This record gives sequence, C-alpha cells and structure tokens, in this order.
Amino acid sequence: MEKFTQLSGVAAPLPMVNVDTDMIIPKQFLKTIKRTGLGKALFHEMRTRPDGSENPDFVLNKPAYRKAKILIAGANFGCGSSREHAPWALLDYGIRCVIAPSFADIFYNNCFKNGVLPVKLPQSEIDKLLDDAERGANAIISVDLEKLEIRGPDGGVIKFEIDPFRRQCLLNGWDDIGLTLRNEAKISAFEEQRKLAAPWV
Repeated sequence: MEKFTQLSGVAAPLPMVNVDTDMIIPKQFLKTIKRTGLGKALFHEMRTRPDGSENPDFVLNKPAYRKAKILIAGANFGCGSSREHAPWALLDYGIRCVIAPSFADIFYNNCFKNGVLPVKLPQSEIDKLLDDAERGANAIISVDLEKLEIRGPDGGVIKFEIDPFRRQCLLNGWDDIGLTLRNEAKISAFEEQRKLAAPWV
C-alpha cells in the first residue's frame, strides 16, 4: 500500500448526503477482484447519461475537477453495501482523501486498509472547505497526516483527529498484509521450529 504522509491537490465539492457504495461504484462493475481499472466507473450513474455520454453537470466531469485528489462530501458517505471496490475506485481515479461530516463504518474501515484517508470534520468546517472547493482549479487544499492538519487555499488551518494506530499504518503504508509481514522473521522461526517438532505435518 502506498504511504500517505502529505497530499496537495484540487478538492472537488460533492455536498450530497447518504452517497452509498452503489453510487460510488455500481454493482455491474463488481465482477473484478483487481484494484485497478475501476476509476473509469467511479460515480458512473452520475457521471454518464442514459445514452452513455458524459454528463457535463457532474462535478468530476467539469474541467477544473477532472484531476481532483480530494473529495469534500456530505454526511454518511459510503453507506450501503460493504463493497471494498468503493475505495478501490476512488483510489484508481486519483482521489486519496475524502473529507465529510460522517462515514459509514465499513467504508471508513475499508479506506484505511486501501490507502485512502477519510477525515471526519464538523459540518461548519465542511462548509468552509466546500466554499474553498467551489473555486475550481484554484481550490488547492493540503492534507498533512503527520501534523493532522488541513490547509486551505487562503492558508487557513483546520485540525483533525485520526486513530493513532490507523494513522501509523497510513504513514508507513501498512495494509493487513504489510502488518503481518512485519513479523516475518518470527513467523519463519516458528515454521522452522514446527518442522523440527512435527516433521510429519
């Protein structure tokens, strides 16, 4: 998993509440177990019209936000079914941080396991960031996980909190496999001892 220390980029405003995982990545795109290639299907039903053409009114289709790295969202983001494809799609598109007043628990946990930083902030702070994000290509926001700070385009600073263990995992790029491999020497030593003690196994 790629480390997350600091991120600066355009922030796209999506002030919708209850954006569920089927809106993030519709069910017809769940046939793959690969983490790549899902970015093109992110928010598919909002990004495209019924005839398959691009919806120019959707925020990520607007020129200023096509390369957004940060999403400023509404409450209860990521609700619905527990599909891990949702953070995969965000990450593959290029979004590494979602800032919202609240998240669905399973989506929130899945983000940390896949290198996406979900930040919870009070609605008053979200409103400030949404106002910043409306500036389009000038809406450069910096997220510093080491300092636990978000810096807006005018230099204003917003502090946020993250569970210390989850923060450490993101800073070091440790997913569940990475955490296990930190004990690789102990695991190998155990396996060797087990072979000697029970060679028939």
